[in-house]
Amino acid sequence: MKKPNRRNFLKTASLTAASLGGIGLGEQVFGVSEPFNRAPGGARLRLALAAYSFRNHFAWMKGKPKKNPQDPQITMKGFVDFCAEHDCGGAELTSYFFPGDAREQYYADMRAYAHQRGVEICGTAVGNNFSNPKGSEERAKQMEYVRLWIDRAALMGAPHIRVFAGRHPKGVNEADAERFAAEALEEAGEYAGKKGIFLGIENHDSISDSGRLLRIVKAVKSPWVGVNLDTGNFRTEDPYKDIAESAPYAVNVQLKMKMREPAAGPADLERIGKILKDANYQGYIVLEYEEDDNPFESVPPVLERMRKFCDA
Repeated sequence: MKKPNRRNFLKTASLTAASLGGIGLGEQVFGVSEPFNRAPGGARLRLALAAYSFRNHFAWMKGKPKKNPQDPQITMKGFVDFCAEHDCGGAELTSYFFPGDAREQYYADMRAYAHQRGVEICGTAVGNNFSNPKGSEERAKQMEYVRLWIDRAALMGAPHIRVFAGRHPKGVNEADAERFAAEALEEAGEYAGKKGIFLGIENHDSISDSGRLLRIVKAVKSPWVGVNLDTGNFRTEDPYKDIAESAPYAVNVQLKMKMREPAAGPADLERIGKILKDANYQGYIVLEYEEDDNPFESVPPVLERMRKFCDA
């Protein structure tokens, strides 16, 4: 039997990661200090929709029944139906809207249902806070919460989970919060990697620009952690610059109709699509529709607009 060496180990680990995650990781087995080494063949943007787009119409919110969900109401299976009817390859099933009493079989059944409808469950999203110090009770609680959703994502066959760094707890400065977030991501990434699931940290809460986003990601020694690039969440004068800087590290992209800074105006979707193509991004671009109108009527035209620069 041939004795394994480091080169062969890296090659094998890389191929395993790529087959599980759907993107080429090259030899970056120990982290993402450099952009992901995408597989050859050029950019490939795949169209998807986030359940968050229908947030006011679900009957559940973070495990509790809503008092007055808007009509028409929608279930998670109904959302998958909507994705199928509007030819979305992927459906991002936001964790907030699952029934609070759902058991393991419910998540496995969602996988089967989506498969039968020809829709891939491309990910889910949680509302965690990773800015607490190691050893604290709150950090342990947050880690348990994220591990629970890693297990549920595995049941659904979802390859990606959107996570947050969170807001600074009282008494924690920015530098320590970044370090705590990177440490928590690394620990969670180790668990997620065993299930074949990527964790994408979003530019959200305390992360307002690409500089901080990438500092955290680059500090994480895990090939299963990258950026969940939210195109509307950068709070900078030129958010398109931040998008371009973050795109090479993205494992998922969520597209918004507006930029956080009013001066940036409405999102230029076509410009964002070009930035992603120029970065050789390969993966889902997920519409997360946050406008206050009726998503049943307003989302389909946006999907058609996206379809013009998406490849599948």
